[in-house]
Amino acid sequence: MVTMKTKGHVIQKVHTGSIAEELGIEPGDRLIAVNDTEIEDIFDYQYLTEDTYLEVLIQKGDETGEEWLLEIDKDEDEDLGIVFEKGLMDDYKHCCNKCIFCFIDQMPPGLRDTLYFKDDDSRLSFLQGNYVTLTNMSYHDIDRIIKYHLGPINISIHSMNPELRVKMLHNRFAGEALKKIDLLYEGGIPMNGQIVLCRGINDGEELERSIREMAKYAPLLESVSVVPVGLSKYREGLHHLEPFDEQSAKETLAIIHKWQKIMYERVGLHFVHASDEWYFLAKEELPKAESYDGYLQLENGVGMITLLTDEFHEAMETVGAHEEILEYLRKTGKEKLVKTIATGRLAAGTMQKMADEMMERFPFLDIRVVAIRNDFFGERITVSGLLTGQDMIAQLKPLELGETVLLPENVLRSGENYFLDDVTVPELEQTLQVSVDIVKSSGMDFVEAVLRLPGNGKS
Repeated sequence: MVTMKTKGHVIQKVHTGSIAEELGIEPGDRLIAVNDTEIEDIFDYQYLTEDTYLEVLIQKGDETGEEWLLEIDKDEDEDLGIVFEKGLMDDYKHCCNKCIFCFIDQMPPGLRDTLYFKDDDSRLSFLQGNYVTLTNMSYHDIDRIIKYHLGPINISIHSMNPELRVKMLHNRFAGEALKKIDLLYEGGIPMNGQIVLCRGINDGEELERSIREMAKYAPLLESVSVVPVGLSKYREGLHHLEPFDEQSAKETLAIIHKWQKIMYERVGLHFVHASDEWYFLAKEELPKAESYDGYLQLENGVGMITLLTDEFHEAMETVGAHEEILEYLRKTGKEKLVKTIATGRLAAGTMQKMADEMMERFPFLDIRVVAIRNDFFGERITVSGLLTGQDMIAQLKPLELGETVLLPENVLRSGENYFLDDVTVPELEQTLQVSVDIVKSSGMDFVEAVLRLPGNGKS
């Protein structure tokens, strides 16, 4: 039996009305074991606490240090109501690669420390959808994933050529790590893949090779996204990388579309998907919704514009006349409800089309779309998720912004109220002297935000 105070996992919080509270478990106590098994991390805890009967060993956090062995009968999906001091019940695993395309290496100094942390932790793949390279995973980790049948696991593959992968990740074990995909496949673990494409390095014939070799893992490997490397202006001393242009983007899409056809005939999945940026670079039309196999790769920017546009049109079919806006305009003496949409340059064209459609439907609207140029990271960065408060202030302040500025929610760190450069939303509002509305990612949220009266709450 485990008795040392250094063992176990410190409990930070106990939810009100939970099983843990009923049993007298308190913040500061330590969880030692479940069903006579010492808990290594969140994998063990989540798997072992799924049982309907548990024996939980707790060490009290007071001066007595007493150990309580608690017997628990519960429903299969019922949570104990415990929050641990460490979210993973262990330290985060730092990335041991030195990838030639790593965006964190392209960030300027002076930002908060958390933005420079490179994680490569398989547990975050299951909990948060992060992608892992497998170089940081032991075979013990693989065995536990298979034992607990966790999935899907998201893998940053980049190349199926072992020698090339070693060079791209600057890790001598990167090629050997590809064999772990075989173990996961044999263990029946669902997977998603990702390729960050670097021009002249893993594109062209190498991309063909990678897709061909990944195809043998389908359908357990459910999807693979191909995204162009992001290049900031802070690349001094880093591996030279060329940006993709219209022709190279067209060539990349041709390979992806070829394999989509092959894989759809083979397994009923399009399997490999291009991020939206490729279509804008190539000046080609975005695919329809059915091409995205249920949008498995939205977080990688795959299908986001198509989904948003479809949701927008569905929302427009249900929206009413909004007489309250006309009443508001009559009372205030204003001719129109003026709102400004600020977004990255990648999505600005789509936003403008949606704004035009809304203004045609509702003549009392004046919607102004501003494509924010990314001066902070460099003009090649066009996604809204990497916009900073200082760029928005500099480019919005000279403009007539109307009642409200609408921003997509991905400009903020998850669950936080500030931008990458630590400018807060209240600071942005104060500087611009206008209300800022953070809009969720769906088309319905967009329509509702545009039609929302000033002062009626935010998304």
